[in-house]
Amino acid sequence: MNHSLPKTPFSLPPEILHDTPDGWLPLRDGVRFRLLYQDPGTGYKAALVRYEPGASVPRHRHAGDEHIYVLAGSQQDERGLYTAGSYLFNPEGSEHSIISQEGCLVLAHWLKPVQFMDE
Repeated sequence: MNHSLPKTPFSLPPEILHDTPDGWLPLRDGVRFRLLYQDPGTGYKAALVRYEPGASVPRHRHAGDEHIYVLAGSQQDERGLYTAGSYLFNPEGSEHSIISQEGCLVLAHWLKPVQFMDE
């Protein structure tokens, strides 16, 4: 689902978590995301991100603040391992890479797109 700034409150049904191909877009090999909210004016986005076991995201720099809540499974970066229930804050200018050995599902909020170091 792709929502611009709503004029009224809205909610999304729990079916968006189901592992179906509808609405999930590729980010990297083994990593897909489902956009929940987007403000085209500011670039702010909220999305679910699903990592298959062993999937990774290469080193990248945050052009704006990012907030991550691990819903299921675990992911890790150079600073540690984050299991279900973990909250991560990656401030503007920070860099890291991510791997999920067991796979995971996270809720991500970011203010600006990341900049991949390999591109």
